[in-house]
Amino acid sequence: MGVYIVKRLLTMIVTIWLIATLTFIIMKSIPGDPFASDANVLPEEVLQNIRAKYNLDKPLPVQYALYMKNLLTFDLGPSIQSETRDVNTLIADGFPVSAVLGLQSLVIALLFGILLGIIAALNHNRLLDHVAMFLAIIGISVPSFILAPLLIKYFAVEWKLLPVASWGTWAHSILPSIALATTPMAVIARFMRSSMLEVMRQNYIKTAEAKGLSPAAIVIKHGIRNAILPVITFIGPLFAVLITGTFVIEKIFAIPGLGKYFVDSIFNRDYPVILGTTVFFSTILVITLFLVDISYRLIDPRIKLTSRGD
Repeated sequence: MGVYIVKRLLTMIVTIWLIATLTFIIMKSIPGDPFASDANVLPEEVLQNIRAKYNLDKPLPVQYALYMKNLLTFDLGPSIQSETRDVNTLIADGFPVSAVLGLQSLVIALLFGILLGIIAALNHNRLLDHVAMFLAIIGISVPSFILAPLLIKYFAVEWKLLPVASWGTWAHSILPSIALATTPMAVIARFMRSSMLEVMRQNYIKTAEAKGLSPAAIVIKHGIRNAILPVITFIGPLFAVLITGTFVIEKIFAIPGLGKYFVDSIFNRDYPVILGTTVFFSTILVITLFLVDISYRLIDPRIKLTSRGD
């Protein structure tokens, strides 16, 4: 297992380097620069000085070398649009907000998704199964950008139970968390149902029944533990996406999270913010996938962690 972990860590480093390099190449291949719109407003000398400040006047290989050097020291550079905050500060400000929202959404999706999946599987082809899967289909079919305004309309505007938007108290996070959790909850429910149905047909389940174990013990000890592995596979990338910010929900609810900064940086062609947030997201994603692989071994000791060819 130790050799596997070392190999995976090296792979993670190479993956992050490739993502950073490809993102840099893509950004630099776009015609123009962040100050192209100011060409008719500012004198050419001023534009040259501004480009020199952000190293945009240097050859691409030099820009890439400076970028990678700063990346190795965890310096993501200054933000072009913000004169008072650099990229590290923007991430430090936005990530905690996105992380709180994402973790709440993940907990909601997991709790209700797994519960719906188990209920549907244990009541296969009966009323509860049909109701659970109908709710799952609705959750998958209705996008978050449609569900979010509906939640605002009824829970905030008409019934006045929760705040409309913004961020501050726990109440402000309820509606965006629900809107963000609905689709993954539905997907998890379907994964859990199909996996649970397959597990409950296995011979070891029949053996447990023959030994006289209670239905609850069979479901909890043998059923859920083995059926949850496909769900864990889905949780890995989902976790990384949710905690790093989802710009649609953050825009609708005016949440000052990382997703908002990322979208604003695209519109403003703020290269350092785009590069920095992309690398940050990629780092969290590859770390999460690594932890998911490790968790397989903890949940099911029969799984061996080996590299290809081992």
